[in-house]
Amino acid sequence: MGLLSRVIMQEISVYVSRFTVTREMGQIQYSEKYFDDTFEYRHVVLPPEVSKLLPKNRLLSENEWRAIGVQQSRGWVHYAIHRPEPHIMLFRRPLNYQQQQENQAQNLLVK
Repeated sequence: MGLLSRVIMQEISVYVSRFTVTREMGQIQYSEKYFDDTFEYRHVVLPPEVSKLLPKNRLLSENEWRAIGVQQSRGWVHYAIHRPEPHIMLFRRPLNYQQQQENQAQNLLVK
């Protein structure tokens, strides 16, 4: 993780800690999943106070989006920024990701 990324995560962490204490921010909202032939998708709507902390011109790593309080299962990737609504994070992961992970775990147990 680069220096800039660490600094951003520290700032976000401090802000999220303040949120935990004061409860002034709104709730993070999660869409239902939607699909195409390759991926499953979902979007996450951030409260305005959190969205102001986001870098404007790059996607967040999993560590970064988890640090701002986004909670979802493994495999989701922040894949796009919708410029008109930067407070909405767009995520995707391959179809059947969880099933593939379970199969891999089973294969490791069998060996």
